[in-house]
Parts: sequence; structure tokens; C-alpha cells
Amino acid sequence: MSTNPEGPLFSKVVIIGVGLIGSSLALNIRKHRLANEVVGVSRSADNRAKILELDLADSVTDDAIAAVSGADCVLLCTAVGAYGHLAEQIGPHLAPGCVVSDVGSTKGSVIADIAPHLPEHAYFVPAHPIAGTEQSGPTAGFESLFRDRWVILTPLPNTPREPIDKVVALWEACGAMIDEMDPLHHDRVLAMTSHLPHLIAYTIVDTATQLEDDLKSEVIKFSASGFRDFTRIAGSDPTMWRDVFLNNRDVVLDLLQRFQEDLVNMQRAIRKGDGTFLFDRFTETRDIRQSIVDARQAGQFIPTEGDADDDEGRS
Repeated sequence: MSTNPEGPLFSKVVIIGVGLIGSSLALNIRKHRLANEVVGVSRSADNRAKILELDLADSVTDDAIAAVSGADCVLLCTAVGAYGHLAEQIGPHLAPGCVVSDVGSTKGSVIADIAPHLPEHAYFVPAHPIAGTEQSGPTAGFESLFRDRWVILTPLPNTPREPIDKVVALWEACGAMIDEMDPLHHDRVLAMTSHLPHLIAYTIVDTATQLEDDLKSEVIKFSASGFRDFTRIAGSDPTMWRDVFLNNRDVVLDLLQRFQEDLVNMQRAIRKGDGTFLFDRFTETRDIRQSIVDARQAGQFIPTEGDADDDEGRS
């Protein structure tokens, strides 16, 4: 294990939901000694056994209320749809000065669901790591998941700087880059970069499932890289993505309308044989791809061993 020369950031960290993100956080917290004690919370008995087997936590329980007793950091890593109920449960039991954070893909709805249930003596620092794979469960995590990836924080206006800086330090120790922005701005940005692409991927793969059996079997057999990428994205945790779309519906619907209009323009150009229009649009999109490559956000190493689907999805 690596050592932290300045001492641990926290005394007791509780991770509620030890899926892909939660287990990857646990691996980093353990390796870099960012806490004296790590407690995992999972509803699944199989997951609890696996968490201990993988040494992701010092102890594990299915009782979130008991787990947060005496904790100075609580990380919510379940699907965002569970956040409100969890906050209502644990809020009265949080210790003074406890830092509560999350990893949810939406921020406006998460703040609305969590903040009202937290006592004044606890600090809420919303966060979203822009990292992940289609895998889920405690075995899916790996230490390098957050390396050179962005984590966006959306602090509440009256939150003191010290708890925010602690969350920043936690993610920086995981190798992440940090940015801060307004929650609603975050939701608009992520609706374009993540939510809409997932919705398109789910729809394309669903279209394939509706094909005649003989055609569908050949689509699967001869899948080219483009379709394979869509199936990878569409293989993501369904609970997580159901909650994302329901909790960011207004922004997603607005962008979906714009996408449909652009799709109609593409359809019209193909029908008319307007090669100039298509070439110009494809050139613009190629430039965007190069910008992503230049920003080192084009891909990351994803382990192929030890991954498994489980009922504790990433968020």
C-alpha cells in the first residue's frame, strides 16, 4: 500500500453502493491511505462477501444508518434514484463536520434530493467523475479508472472551502483532474456528452432487436466496430441509466429535439444526393474527434479480467 505523508484525509469513510465507481474509489482510498477506516454498504449478501474478499473495506454492512455513525466522510455511489431515500435515512445520524459527496451523473436533481435531508452541521459537496465502463459490481472496479479523467464538482453556494478542498484532494489522489461548475450547467454539458449518446445507443441496439430473426443473427455475427461500440454503451447498468434520464429529463428532451432536427437535415441531404452538405458535416465532426484526442479524453485502459455484472451498478 502507498502511504500518505501528510496523514489520512479522513478518519472513517463510508461508501454506500460498492459498484464500479464505489469499488474503484475504495481501491484508491486503501492504496493511498486516505482514511483510517473504510466501511462498505451493500444490500446484496453476495456483494458484501465479495467486498471483504477483495479487501475493499475494513467492514461491510447492509445498514446505512449504522455505517455512518462516527463517519467524517460518506460517499453515495448508488444509482441517483436512491439518493433521496438514503439522505433521508442517514441525515439525522451524521456527525458534525461530516462531508457527504456523491458520484451521480446528474447534479440539479441530486442536490434537490439530498440537500434538504442533511443537517446544518454536515457539508454536501456534489461530484461527478466522468469515468466508467459498462461493467458493474464490486469486481468491476480498478485503481486507474479515474486517472487523467475529469471530476466535476458543483458545490453549494454557502459551503465552506475546507470540505470542498477535502473532496478535491480525494479525487486528485485518485489521479483525476478537477473542475467546478454550476449544477444546471453541468447537466446541460453532460446531457450532450453522455446522456444523449447513451440514449441513442440504447435506441439503435433496440432497433436491432426488432429485426427479423435471420437478419438479427447476421447483424450480431457480422457486427462492425461502430455497432459494437453502440452495444458496449448499451450494455451499461439499466437502473443507473433509467434514473439518469428521469432525473435530467428536461435537458435531455431539449437536446433530443435538436438532434432530431439535425437527423432530418441529414436524411434530406442523403435523399437529395447533397454530397457537399454531408462532406462538410463529416469534416466538422472529424475535427471534434481530433479535439477530443488532443485533450487526451479519447479512451482509457479497461481491464478484461475480473469484471462481472452485478446488481450494484455504477453511478
